[in-house]
Amino acid sequence: MSDILAENLSGKAVMGTDGTELGMLYNITMDLKSGELHDVVIEPDDETSFRGSDMQTDENGRYRVPVQAVQAVKDYIVVKR
Repeated sequence: MSDILAENLSGKAVMGTDGTELGMLYNITMDLKSGELHDVVIEPDDETSFRGSDMQTDENGRYRVPVQAVQAVKDYIVVKR
């Protein structure tokens, strides 16, 4: 995947490869020492419920998706489901 500036990701919608809208990008976690990216943190849509989903969540109910699952970044951030 080509390089993308973080400022271009702010407020981007996130969609699964199955076409399901997951929510909006909330944050990206990284290792400050190595600079390695870890997770894409997604604020779920109010009307979208993924109870029973295998997606990991944080203590605030936001989805944590490993950056390796990001398939594309265009109009949406597309993550493998």
